Amino acid sequence: MLKKLMSIFKSDTSDKKPTQPSTKTSSRKPKPKVQPTRIGELGEHKINIQLDQLPKGCKYVSDLMVANSESRTGYSQIDHVVITPQGIFVIETKNYNGEIKGTRDNKSWSVSNRFKMYNPFMQNYGHIQAIKSLLPDYQESRYISLVSFTMRCRFSVDPELRKIQSDELIVYDVELSEYIQRKMNRIQAEKTGPVLTESDIQKIYQSLKEANITDPKIRAEHVDKAGSAERAKR
Repeated sequence: MLKKLMSIFKSDTSDKKPTQPSTKTSSRKPKPKVQPTRIGELGEHKINIQLDQLPKGCKYVSDLMVANSESRTGYSQIDHVVITPQGIFVIETKNYNGEIKGTRDNKSWSVSNRFKMYNPFMQNYGHIQAIKSLLPDYQESRYISLVSFTMRCRFSVDPELRKIQSDELIVYDVELSEYIQRKMNRIQAEKTGPVLTESDIQKIYQSLKEANITDPKIRAEHVDKAGSAERAKR
């Protein structure tokens, strides 16, 4: 009887086919890649966090687009303008990866010797002139040009551009608020030039907000023309 049962058991297991590995693909979708526009938005968000750390008396405007007859596109798009009692900081942000080489006088700077970009301080000079044209009562105010890069870069630039006494400064995005605060303290210690009152700061802020062009069609056309002009320079 036992032999009979054993034979039945062996027969039953031998008829079973070995389990095949599942060929079913995972239902999980791959994570979408972060698109360049999204990267830009994240970068701008990081800068805004930095600017929110500035003293209470300061105001700032981000993504400012104003008319500029001197520009090839007819407009200037300015990443950030910070209005402080000691002066007006005009900020150009760059999102590159690699070694940044250039001096104040070089028309073009290089990124890891792979490609060139227009000198960001020359670019920002045009932005400052566009802002001045909107603020006739503040032509003599102190204007400081700041160019911010991400920590994915390293600088091989004119060392003067890193010194706080300069009105042209190249910084990393994570040290932006620190540099602005240090520069404010430096100007205050120098006691040179007019100080902007709370009323002045509010007036400048309001003028910039009113001049800001928000029409998406005009902005898209400007970006397209600016991109074409930049490619033509390379």
